[in-house]
Amino acid sequence: MSEENVPPPPMEARLVEALPDGDGWQFEPKWDGFRALARRQGDTVELWSKSGKPLNRYFPDVAALLGGLRERHFLLDGELIIPVGDHLSFAALQARLHPAASRVARLVAEAPAQFMLFDCLSLGSEDLADAPLSARRDRLERFHAGEDAAGLLLSPCTCDRDTASDWLARSGGALDGIIAKHRDEPYRPGVRAMVKLKRLRTADCVVGGYRSNEKGDVVSLLLGLYDAEGRLDHVGFTSAFATAERAGLRDIVAPAEGPPGFTGDAPGGPSRWNGGEARPYVPLRHELVAEVVYDQLTAGRFRHGTRFLRWRPDKAPPLCTRDQLVRELRPDALALPG
Repeated sequence: MSEENVPPPPMEARLVEALPDGDGWQFEPKWDGFRALARRQGDTVELWSKSGKPLNRYFPDVAALLGGLRERHFLLDGELIIPVGDHLSFAALQARLHPAASRVARLVAEAPAQFMLFDCLSLGSEDLADAPLSARRDRLERFHAGEDAAGLLLSPCTCDRDTASDWLARSGGALDGIIAKHRDEPYRPGVRAMVKLKRLRTADCVVGGYRSNEKGDVVSLLLGLYDAEGRLDHVGFTSAFATAERAGLRDIVAPAEGPPGFTGDAPGGPSRWNGGEARPYVPLRHELVAEVVYDQLTAGRFRHGTRFLRWRPDKAPPLCTRDQLVRELRPDALALPG
């Protein structure tokens, strides 16, 4: 694939605190996968990431799926997802990003990927990028109905704000959020022309250690939760402190310095994600509890850095267990409530 042939970047969304009111909006579930543009030109199928990286080698099953469709010319916007059991697994998606073709082939056989459609820029001889979303959605629905292909999914949508809110409220925490789009707007590549409401959750975590910078300032707190055997597993970190808060962190953590730190899964070991270098941390006794806001889990860990809410001196550390977490994603084979 030539980088000169990369399609335009997909349309983006900005974060909001509430779904928009009024007429003219279309609401869709926010699927938690890899955003991708899929292009077919005759016998050539290309998958591109949001950042413009080719994805065919990591998702040969989806490339083959698209290559087997009746329609031979298209540019589609969607999400690469992998169902595992009754939920979607982001960890399974991450595992695909491996240089060994043999491993990718094994993972494809174990858990095939799917492509969740939610927009289109062109279909057949029709250039649809400048058409309003209402027309693009109608054309996308007709395209999907004409293709009998397992693994090619069409994301549900609604124009009713209450229905979208109900999806989020009744999904038991399984949805990652809701996307809202103007039905009268064209496709706007690379522009934050949509809005997204994300579900944020809180968790009480034991602070099992911290990392500091060259000056000795505490820059991140390492968070832990107890497993069923009572071992403290590292589940993520929080580092988004205001300057005034950061100045006082040393005074808070210093009295708790000392082992055991993390007694289960521990941070700091070398991996392919950190260049093979170990990252040591300062262990703490299991005395400090912090409440943090997180957005999603992958393989039992917070996928991104969390936001610190408050210290919980009233919370006994042994009560900080994994059963307070919302499990990784999507109930009921992608079905949405009502």
